[in-house]
Amino acid sequence: ERVAQALIDWQVTETLARGLAQAAGIGALLALAWLGNLIAKRVILRTVSAVVRRTPFDWDDILLEIGVFTRLSHLAPALVINFFGDEALGGSERVEAVVRLGVSLYLIVIWLIVFYALLESVQRRVERRTQSRGVPVKGFVQALKLIGTVAAVVFALALLLGKSPVIVFSGLGAATAVMLLIFRDAILGFVAGIMISVNDIVRVGDWIEMPNAGADGDVIDVSLTTVKVRNWDKTITSIPTYSLISESFKNWRGMQETGGRRIKRAINIDLSTIRFADEEMLEQWSKISYVYDHLAGKRAEIAADNAKLGEAASVLGNGRRLTNIGTFRAYCVSYLRKHPHIAQDLTFIVRQLEPTEHGLPLEIYVFVNNTQWVFYEGVQADVFDHLLAVLPVFGLRVFQSPRGQDVARAADALAVSRAEP
Repeated sequence: ERVAQALIDWQVTETLARGLAQAAGIGALLALAWLGNLIAKRVILRTVSAVVRRTPFDWDDILLEIGVFTRLSHLAPALVINFFGDEALGGSERVEAVVRLGVSLYLIVIWLIVFYALLESVQRRVERRTQSRGVPVKGFVQALKLIGTVAAVVFALALLLGKSPVIVFSGLGAATAVMLLIFRDAILGFVAGIMISVNDIVRVGDWIEMPNAGADGDVIDVSLTTVKVRNWDKTITSIPTYSLISESFKNWRGMQETGGRRIKRAINIDLSTIRFADEEMLEQWSKISYVYDHLAGKRAEIAADNAKLGEAASVLGNGRRLTNIGTFRAYCVSYLRKHPHIAQDLTFIVRQLEPTEHGLPLEIYVFVNNTQWVFYEGVQADVFDHLLAVLPVFGLRVFQSPRGQDVARAADALAVSRAEP
């Protein structure tokens, strides 16, 4: 009013004077808002940052890293405009209404981005805690961001329409079906995220195997709608989060936590090479340290049992006798018991499976005491290299289907035999 009156005193028309005064008021208000923002950034924010860095707590450091205080500083211009708006705008109801609407919308946006920053701070805080590392909190954070965004849109529409937020929100009920279709994956992902977290089904870093989705590798991200898996061939597979609830998959976390990785492989023994052991074979095997104690105990036990049969024990088929396959199985047990990389406290079995057209499977079912893939494969290869190489010592042979050369040699031998008189 003073500026307008001064202009009128200078012979300026009243309409022009009030217009210029109002423009000067808006300019002064913007200058004050800029000054408030400058003070908030250069003085208050720097002071708060210095105090935060000196505190022994880490949660306030996370708030500083994410930028919560920086985003809060954006409130300063709005507070200045609200405080000085009535005086600076000269009491013009229309201008004040427009300015206040703009400030209110600005505040909604600022509070929304502050809310986002707080959620991100909570997420980082949880992820940094050792006991919570790998917990899929990202899905919850994204769901809360979605809820916050919807609430902000409702309040903004209420301001623009001049209605109560309750009325605007109830009016959205007609569009609920459409929203359910639009946010179907987000809603399903949110529910799945809750179940995954509560039941501790999947964590970041878990090795999962889901053939239906073509996933076989480490989980690198669990979000509201997708789970990302880095496969062993370095490709990335994205799986809908709710698929981990509705479909089956294999999680290898138990193997990693146990500290042992299973070897389950069989050697197919040629059935034609299995026989009773004679004295010559027993004497030769007695020189092998892995079966020395086994043979000594078994020979004494068998001799005591056969003594009860008398002369009948000398007939092949009567009494008890050692076999080359049984001795080799004992060799496998002793060899694996003394192996430095085989876990002795986990399941340990060397067993015969049902004979098939491919021979007698002798299965090795043990665990390597290291879960690293390369190390595990190396140990497994070393074990079977040794066992396959030592088979002939026990008079055994691995079953192998006839090759083309074998068939050709058999045909040549048959032709020669027929040609002989």
